[in-house]
Amino acid sequence: MSSRLLALLALSAWPLNGFCFSTPRGSKQPFLSYATSNNSSAPAYKDSSLCVNDRVEDLLQRMTLEEKAGQMFHAMLFMGPNGTLDEGSEAAFRNSTNFMLGDQFITHFNLVGDITDAKQSAEFYNLVQQRALETRLGIPITLSSDPRHHFTENIGTGFNAGRFSQWPETLGLAALRDVGLVQRFAEIAREEYLAVGLRAALHPQVDLSTEPRWARISGTFGEDSNLTAALLTAYIKGFQGEKFGSTSVSTVTKHFPGGGPMENGEDSHFTYGKNETYPGNNFNHHLIPFKAAVAVGARQMMPYYSRPIGTQYEPVGFSFNKEIVTDLLRNELGFEGVVVTDWGLITDTYIAGQYMPARAWGVEHLSELERAARILEAGCDQFGGETRPELIVQLVNEGVISEERINASVRKLLREKFILGLFDNPFVDPDAAARIVGNDYFTRLGNEAQRRSYTLLTNKNETLPLRNVGSETKFYIEGFNATLLQNRTYTVVDKPEDADYALLRLAAPYEPRPGGFESGFHAGSLEFSAEERARQETIYSKVPTIVDMMLDRPAAVPEVADQSVAMLASFGSSSEAFLDIIFGVAEPEGKLPYDLPRSNAAVEASKEDVPFDTKDPVFKFGHGLAYADRCGKTGCKTK
Repeated sequence: MSSRLLALLALSAWPLNGFCFSTPRGSKQPFLSYATSNNSSAPAYKDSSLCVNDRVEDLLQRMTLEEKAGQMFHAMLFMGPNGTLDEGSEAAFRNSTNFMLGDQFITHFNLVGDITDAKQSAEFYNLVQQRALETRLGIPITLSSDPRHHFTENIGTGFNAGRFSQWPETLGLAALRDVGLVQRFAEIAREEYLAVGLRAALHPQVDLSTEPRWARISGTFGEDSNLTAALLTAYIKGFQGEKFGSTSVSTVTKHFPGGGPMENGEDSHFTYGKNETYPGNNFNHHLIPFKAAVAVGARQMMPYYSRPIGTQYEPVGFSFNKEIVTDLLRNELGFEGVVVTDWGLITDTYIAGQYMPARAWGVEHLSELERAARILEAGCDQFGGETRPELIVQLVNEGVISEERINASVRKLLREKFILGLFDNPFVDPDAAARIVGNDYFTRLGNEAQRRSYTLLTNKNETLPLRNVGSETKFYIEGFNATLLQNRTYTVVDKPEDADYALLRLAAPYEPRPGGFESGFHAGSLEFSAEERARQETIYSKVPTIVDMMLDRPAAVPEVADQSVAMLASFGSSSEAFLDIIFGVAEPEGKLPYDLPRSNAAVEASKEDVPFDTKDPVFKFGHGLAYADRCGKTGCKTK
């Protein structure tokens, strides 16, 4: 290789990956000459025959400071009535779509709400994209999404599947230990995302669930670092494809450097949960999944809100923390992609009618302007959930932040758009979206995964499956609609004592929290109240009871395992899936993705950052039985 080519490589802004490298890092002008379009009437950045880096530099030099600042914000996008552009809401502190696109120059949006009509959603995406192309430079939007293929209804963590194929939560995928299935899920999710214009996934969530009380465990792969690393690798490959390009969905791996070790299990969305603590000196253990994400080519990373306690790092929120973002993530782990903050670090707001202060933990005393500066100085590229580009303009105009620093982040953000092909083909086909999203094949695979991910915890006297019960069998039920059993010709009764079996679908215990937003987080005690235990005990004493518990986080319920005749764990499933498992139409294949602790006291005595350290768990990681007729009288051995 010639010395001149080596010099060019050394000055390149990006590693070699099939794209040009003629623009040196930090330079306003290209290394050799300014890129020109083959079409003299069009600017070079619109010429698809040119190299990506040249197109980025051409566009960057044409942008005003205000247009650059707009790229650095990732806003929420709402659909207006009947698929129209959202007119905004002063009461909800929400700008109109027209204002965000035309006045604030924002082009990165997180789509809010369930998708129930794929064609309408695709048409809405095209409408927003068309509006973006009408701006001075015509920079296309990048539309992102929180997880939406599962059963989540908490707007702080994701959306229900709606029209998409519906799969178990990632905990359910972890219960199956099937790397190939995880990649297939991600490939299917990618096809459905692409069909409606979603080009960035605000996931995977790869935090380790070492603190069982934490309210965000449902989106993780569980407690084991090696299993998480293996599954997230397949997940990212499935969404991004073998080569990142025009058929990819960019992934945002979160929450760096691992949100699992929350003090007392509280969540850092809220003032009482701002601390992440490491009493076991186990900080590096939580980096294992993120190292795997960097190795497989993760495009974007999101730090969590928390501030580290008891570590070598400054106790300020991770996105404000240069030691975390620049020194650790970029310099030590070698991550070169986009760092986007979690939502709402600068501005106080209201969410679902609840007042939510900015999550500026450790730097609450700073002004909004100072918070923005601190985030940029830490090394973040984009502000999540904010629409405050005027702060960036002010910081540059006042000389606090250089425009070259802004350019460094905007380059990455624009480059992502170019590689995704958004400048060349920004629109989608609504009719194709209607055919692709939730098609019979995708739906069947999701339904099969729901059933397979069921985990059989106990099965006394080989009660399950109920294959030989007749239509005269009477059931007492809780947690699902009686018509589902009646459609299978069974009788549903109102009292446990009148039944042959009781079927209970129970949510894992939690302590309800107030507020429109906060109430969606299942936090607090892992035990049922004394009143609820007594109520359930009455049922168990009167009739053989089969329990399905939705474990969105570990539950401390030894009494349920002791008193029921069979206990199943599920991680996102329909009631039809539950009945198929009960009657032997399908069989449970899952293994627990975490330990199930014996009590709150055992959890309180454990260390938030250490996995598998609660005393005498009721069921250990990997526990899961199979039906006796498949694996013999004693069931399959757990792994």
